[in-house]
Amino acid sequence: MNLLAPFIEVLTLDNIKFLLEGFMVTLKVAAISIVLSSIIGGLVGTLRYAKIPVVSQLLAVVVETIRNLPLLLIIFFTYFALPEIGIDMEIMTAAIVALTIFESAMLSEIIRSGLNSIDKGQIEAGRSSGLNYIQTLSYIVMPQALRRMVPPIVSQFISLLKDTSLAVVIALPDLLHNGQILYAQTGSGVTPIFTIVALMYFIVNFTLSRVARRLELKQV
Repeated sequence: MNLLAPFIEVLTLDNIKFLLEGFMVTLKVAAISIVLSSIIGGLVGTLRYAKIPVVSQLLAVVVETIRNLPLLLIIFFTYFALPEIGIDMEIMTAAIVALTIFESAMLSEIIRSGLNSIDKGQIEAGRSSGLNYIQTLSYIVMPQALRRMVPPIVSQFISLLKDTSLAVVIALPDLLHNGQILYAQTGSGVTPIFTIVALMYFIVNFTLSRVARRLELKQV
């Protein structure tokens, strides 16, 4: 009973509601970032795969630069540096932009690698059957590559959800931020508060990891 006492004392209905409000912000930021990074990453990855002169090389430089920068640095830059050149954003917008930039680079590499994994002979077969390059890519290459790309893409989405916690440095009112506020207010509830915070992250990420695992097994 003594082990449960701190949980009962700290995790009141209002406190749990406060944590859930932060969790909804986490999910909202993650969901928007996933949609935007999927679109941008898909476009960049496809353009790099197509090896368009100059464009592919420029995109490669941008992607490799972003992939080798800490996400925390990108968040700081987006929120603190961009206003100095007239680009001022709210906290949530800055977090979404930073996450989208970083995850787009990561996803573009997954997509490019997935497309490259398809045998070149299938492209030649598609072209010889009368399909143009875009049709071959859309109807032959992409459907096969997508099956191989889904597991690593889902895994990247799991990382994105966890990475939203880094936005606590710019005071994004997400789950971790609200957990810290709750701890500061109670002063003695670190274990129950952050146990619940960890459990919320775990439930969503474990569910996504199971999805990724099932999709991966289907490829075997």
